[in-house]
Amino acid sequence: MVDNFLNYLKDKFPINDDELEMFRQVCTVKRLRRRQYLLQEGDVWNKNAFVSKGVLRTYRADEKGTEHIIQFSIENWWAGDRQSYHSRLPSTFNIEALEDAEIVLIPKADFDRMQVEIPKFGEFTRVLLERSFIASQNRIHASISYSAEEKYADFIKAYPDITNRIPQHMIASYLGISPETLSRIRNHMVRK
Repeated sequence: MVDNFLNYLKDKFPINDDELEMFRQVCTVKRLRRRQYLLQEGDVWNKNAFVSKGVLRTYRADEKGTEHIIQFSIENWWAGDRQSYHSRLPSTFNIEALEDAEIVLIPKADFDRMQVEIPKFGEFTRVLLERSFIASQNRIHASISYSAEEKYADFIKAYPDITNRIPQHMIASYLGISPETLSRIRNHMVRK
């Protein structure tokens, strides 16, 4: 699984064998079974997590117990709680495996050191965070201005490879619509 991560890095920026070995020394692999947690609310998040295999969901439950999904993470994506990571305060999120998963973990101190010692990696992570911020802005815009149909169409366009891997009620939660509304939308799309 670490090799998947190293291949991902090689694909993203020029990196030599010594630099790859530096990563190999600091990476650990965590295997999660379906429904097992990578992070639970109340724990402090202090790692960077690369999804090598599987699907994760990041969510928060409100006082009524309703789950609100913030993000899905699939192969070659990152997962974690940035607020807890930087503030070192307990997380308000849960990160759960939706299917068996393999995650490459890099502790914060090692990740920060690598960004300095391998400037190309530092630049890569800066660009990655910028793209993540832009995606969050676009998601907020969609959630406050799109119809339910437009939200679902946008989701399918953005994530065509995962719609069959995620239960429909979780997609509805992510979109901020009821499962019944999503079912009506999907039935209407099939009839078209």
